[in-house]
Formats: sequence, structure tokens, C-alpha cells
Amino acid sequence: MRRVTILGSTGSVGEQALQVVRAHPERLKVHGLAAGRNGVRLAEQLREFSPRVAALHHQDNAADAENAATEAGTEMITGQDGVCRLAADSTADVVISAISGFAGLRPTLAACRAGGILGLANKESVVCAGALLMDEVKASGVTLVPVDSEHNALYQCLLGESRAEVAQLILTASGGPFWDLEPGELHSVTPREALDHPRWDMGDKISIDSATLMNKGLELIEAHWLFGFPLDKIEIVVHPQSAVHSMVRFSDGSIKAHAGPTDMRYPVQYALSFGERWEDPGYAGFSLAGAEWRFEAPDEERFPCLSLARQAADQGGLYPTVLVSADEVAVEAFLCGHIGFMDIPHLVQNALEHLPPPYSRAKEPGLDDIAGVDEWARDHVQRVIMEM
Repeated sequence: MRRVTILGSTGSVGEQALQVVRAHPERLKVHGLAAGRNGVRLAEQLREFSPRVAALHHQDNAADAENAATEAGTEMITGQDGVCRLAADSTADVVISAISGFAGLRPTLAACRAGGILGLANKESVVCAGALLMDEVKASGVTLVPVDSEHNALYQCLLGESRAEVAQLILTASGGPFWDLEPGELHSVTPREALDHPRWDMGDKISIDSATLMNKGLELIEAHWLFGFPLDKIEIVVHPQSAVHSMVRFSDGSIKAHAGPTDMRYPVQYALSFGERWEDPGYAGFSLAGAEWRFEAPDEERFPCLSLARQAADQGGLYPTVLVSADEVAVEAFLCGHIGFMDIPHLVQNALEHLPPPYSRAKEPGLDDIAGVDEWARDHVQRVIMEM
């Protein structure tokens, strides 16, 4: 019986992780749950799973969860320090880090220090603090298993292979819901249309990032840090069918591909079952018969977020943090109807171009530097939106 802690249990990946737990009750037990704001949903989870510990970041929303914790015999803690304390609890065998956005950075670092297995679904942590995170991984000896479908696929493709024989990592992108739209049509798309992903069932933020291709830009940077390959050895191809999740090209010209259903429960289960391959409970169907797969180069002129991510990665230092923070604010503004779809890359580019010294000159930023530039980027984008 593996004890599981889920950070971000009320979000899309967290909820799917709990579905995997339900599918394997003889193998998995919920040890800890952490949420951001949704105290009502956390309360429901506490009543169902009765974990030993639960944490809620925003204390103002804690009343329902605290009542449920009392009923379930669960220790309840609040605030970011409480979430980090839960993340660092070494009595859990597996921690799934699924707190979205910059807020997941400190808990992810705390989970590294706990050792054990860390299923990482928070790409922003890697993008903002890749060097710090990988240093923590090496120092703690934690087994880091990527949960993002693309990086989980790369992880599996690289198992047993010599790094010296790897010529290229290939990340696949669905292209999102607007891949076939004419450039002029992108300016008028609505949040509802952008959230309607043709293949994946995801949370709001990642769905918008998929529509802009920012998600793939973040994954490019993430792959660089997770697997230690230079950016010029990582390629992105658009694969609208989303059956092939990623590929590795080897020095002899051969390509190893990882294919499977478009369902996040599969990579989550891989992380939770790490070292074994548990049977498929039938989350989603997948058949090769009659399948037609298409691959093409991404159009970075129509979807400039991808080139902005490359730019931030090339500049290094604190620029990737600006990329993440500016994008979070811009996406939220789009979802609220305050800006248009194509304003998202405009705002991100503006923040990258206006990063002031000393932030712009930082080459090996620490956690305080990252937190400081995150605050600057959010304030800057908010000011630009007000002016717009």
C-alpha cells in the first residue's frame, strides 16, 4: 500500500490522481491533500478519503474543510507554510505536485527534500527555477517522474537508452482548437472557444496555454531542465491527433515514440505505480486500427508565444520567470473578458522587453530573486492592461 500526497488535489490533475486512487484501492491510500482556494471541494475529498493531513493555502476559505477534517480525523493546516509542511512530509511514499502556476514552486521544492517519489505536474516550477529544482533533486535523491504527458512519454522513451546516442527529443503539440484558423480569425476568438480543446480534458489555464501554444513553449524549457539536453536538440512538431505524446530520435536515425490515449490518468498512474506497470482500469479506449497520424511544423508567426518562450529560454536568468508570470496574468485577464486572445502574447512580449536591471542581468538567480521578479512581472502586466 503506497501512501500518496496530492498537492493541488482540487485541480484537474489532482482530481484525476484521485480517480487513479479509486481505481486501485488495494494499492494506494491517500496520505495528504493540499488545495489552494477551493475549501468546499477539499472538504468533500476529506470526507471520502480521510487523509492523515490536509492543507489549504487560502485560510479565508477554510471553514468547510476544517469541519470536514474534524469529522474525518484529519489534521488541518493552512497557509503556504502549511502546504510546504505537508509537501515535505517524508512519511508519504509518493507526492504528486499538481499546484498550477508559480504558486507550486515552493511546495515542489519542499517535496524534493522529502525524498521518495515526486510525480511532477507543475511545469512552471521547472521553467522558473530549473537549476534550483534539479539541484534539490540531486541533493535529496528524490526520484522525479514527470507527469505531463509529453515529458512522461520522453521519460519512458529514454529508459534504458544511452544519452550519448540521443540525437533529438521531439515534443508533440496538438495545435489546440485554433490550429486551422486563419490568422485574422484569432483576434476574435472567445474564452469559451479557447477552453474547448479538441483532444484533452484540462484545467482552464493549461487549456488557454494550449490554444496559444505557450504550453508547448513552457514544455520546451521544462524538457531542457528535466533531461539535461540543450535547447537546440529539442524539436516541436504539431500532431493534431495527440496519439503520439513524444518521441526520441537516436544517432542511427531511428525514432522511438510513445503513443497512448489522450487521458492524463495514464501518466499519473505511471508515476503512482513507478517501478511497476499496473493493469489499465479502462480509463479511455485506444485503437490503432484505422488510425491516421499527421505531423507538421508549428507556425510560430501565427502563434508567437512559442517563439517568446524560446527567446526567454535563450536569455536565461530571470526571463523564464517573467514568461510564466506575465502569461498567468494575461490568461486570467483573457478568461475574465478584459483582453483579446492575441493580447496574451503582446503582454508577455512587453514584459520580457521591459525587464529592468538588476533583474535583467541576473544569471544564477536564487529563490528570493525569482519571487521578486514574479511580483514585478505581475504588477507590470496589470499596469499595461489598465492602460489598454
